[in-house]
Amino acid sequence: MMISKTQPGLHQSKKPDWIKVRLPNNPVFFSTKDLVAGLRLHTVCESAQCPNRWECWSSGTATFLIAGERCTRACGFCAVDTAKPLPLEEDEPQRVAEGVRRLGLKHVVITAVARDDVPDGGAGHFARTIEAIRAMDPKVAIEVLVSDFNGKDAAIRRVLDARPDIYNHNLETVERLTPLVRSRAKYRLSLAVLRRVKEMEPTMITKSGIMLGLGETENEIFEAMDDLRESGVSVLTLGQYLRPTPKHLPVVEYATPETFELYGEIARNKGFTFVASAPLVRSSYHAAELHPAPPR
Repeated sequence: MMISKTQPGLHQSKKPDWIKVRLPNNPVFFSTKDLVAGLRLHTVCESAQCPNRWECWSSGTATFLIAGERCTRACGFCAVDTAKPLPLEEDEPQRVAEGVRRLGLKHVVITAVARDDVPDGGAGHFARTIEAIRAMDPKVAIEVLVSDFNGKDAAIRRVLDARPDIYNHNLETVERLTPLVRSRAKYRLSLAVLRRVKEMEPTMITKSGIMLGLGETENEIFEAMDDLRESGVSVLTLGQYLRPTPKHLPVVEYATPETFELYGEIARNKGFTFVASAPLVRSSYHAAELHPAPPR
């Protein structure tokens, strides 16, 4: 079994036919865009150049990016700017809650840039955002996609105390490629964080994601799946890495839709309860459908 028919190590510049993005033609897309801009909110959809933003925004959904648009890390795959962050905005949690209300969301995903410049890594800001949404509508399902918080228990605990429904932290890639792909992050630390979440809150749903196409081998992908299962993760996303700019890591291989389908089945056989595996799958893509949070 091979990820693709190209030879490993060969950089691929032309996108295959199955990497297709629908351009916006739905008025809901533009109204969502205006709403986000009007509330001075950021979305990972735009900041990370997500290929699904047209589809998601056209359906009136968005993944909110809190704590600014400047990241303290410089990951080789990510389009978010690396720069000295601005101070956290105290009213941002309330503005996010208002955005959730206006969009009528039943399931919201909250993520953030890495904030290594603040002692708790931005955990308190996550918690305040969760709390603001809960105050606005306690029935909204809340999924957080967080950094490793440098492995600090207090930061993890702060987020968990705000009671999100799903705790997502992405592994992103296999162990061998982590130093190349993820700035400052460590493969084993990410696994430890996911294990710690389950130790602190055994009933918490934990989720993670892996990108394909950075030069990983098939066995390495399966090992990463096993590592995530051993860390208690039950929800997995698998998607194709797409190079956001020429300054970022090149695509080594494009996995076929059939390969993604096969890997999804293997992941389910390994014990993952919910799996999304396709070229354009991203961490928050169809999140509510992938794993509906338990009713409150």
